[in-house]
Amino acid sequence: MTRVEPFVVDLAGLRVAPAQTWGAVRLVPLLRDEPVRDLRLHPRLYGPDSLSVVQVGRNQRANRAPVCCDECGQPLGPPLGEVYVAYVPHALVATWTPDGTPVAAAGTQMLAADRTPTEGFEVRVRRRLARREEPHQVRFLPLRLAVDGYLSLEFAGPPTRWPEWSRQAFRDGLSPRAEEFGSGDGWGLDDALRVFEIHPDQCGVVLYAGDQLVAAFVVPHPEDYRMLHPTLVHTLYGPQIQHYATMFPDVPDLVSPLDGTDVTDLADLRRQLDAATQSWRDLHTIMATDLLDAVYDGQPVRRMGRFTLTRFRPTFDPDRENHIGEAITDDQGGLAYLATARLSVAQTKRGYLLSVLAAHDWHLDRTAAALGTTHDDLVLRLDRAGFGHLLKPDVVDPVRARHRSRQ
Repeated sequence: MTRVEPFVVDLAGLRVAPAQTWGAVRLVPLLRDEPVRDLRLHPRLYGPDSLSVVQVGRNQRANRAPVCCDECGQPLGPPLGEVYVAYVPHALVATWTPDGTPVAAAGTQMLAADRTPTEGFEVRVRRRLARREEPHQVRFLPLRLAVDGYLSLEFAGPPTRWPEWSRQAFRDGLSPRAEEFGSGDGWGLDDALRVFEIHPDQCGVVLYAGDQLVAAFVVPHPEDYRMLHPTLVHTLYGPQIQHYATMFPDVPDLVSPLDGTDVTDLADLRRQLDAATQSWRDLHTIMATDLLDAVYDGQPVRRMGRFTLTRFRPTFDPDRENHIGEAITDDQGGLAYLATARLSVAQTKRGYLLSVLAAHDWHLDRTAAALGTTHDDLVLRLDRAGFGHLLKPDVVDPVRARHRSRQ
């Protein structure tokens, strides 16, 4: 089992620039005075017609190897067993140097003029969500580590054979488990990314929709950010984000204008600019409180020289925003890379229910007492959260019937 340790999102070393708005989208640029030079990120594009299949379990459950097609019957490889399947338009490749010397990120590639992309739907079989490709290079699928960490929450199911839980719950746990995330298409983010200014020292951004914090994204170097800026539209966003973006078609400009009547020389102008800059930072800190003040459950995934790739998930407080994410930090705890995704209210409730269940050994009566509710109400909450199939029919069916009779 991967060890779990406390993790906090610390933006030390990054400073806030004035926010930019486009409709309901607000982007707060994050700038570095000193970029990280011995770790670089670059995208690896896979195209619109590709599917990523990642092995996450043992092969024993697979009956046979996957084949290319029914006609040729050629095997694609060994049996996959349990897999994580996702449409992933790009991966991130992290390259570092063991001695701390600067490293350049890969950029454009040259193709022959007569070369065209391969047609058809491509399935890419991968061994891990984060895989070492060369001695000092790791390829990972952005935010899929974070999603896998959320989906694996209590995935094994009840550890004790309490009579209320079904045979499936003990045999398969929460498998299969699915969650819904969307992209930034359709609610204005693609337009916003085209018109927003990229600062020379920009290494990250905090994204808001309808002034609800959506995601934070940080990379080591300004050149990395320029390459990865367009990929923000493909980042995972919860289904509630489109709701915020459509409910608030325009967000207000929160920057106070300078008072020209109180400026008599350059020193007065400097004081007003410093005050405005501080107000931007204070406002950003307030708007991002739930992300920055939380203590997460962090799981180190891979060591990369003096850097560590970690995924993290919240403790699932239903009264605040909850974010999942992944980060690369150096040996001093400095943040080199960060990608977060906000969970919806329903996703938070599911995580909260599973966490409380686990804290009470999946015993229904003790869990209900901890939640301040009754046995029947807990069964109903589990059923509404999508976990009703884990309970025996003679437990959940009477509760459903009594609930319908009260309506």
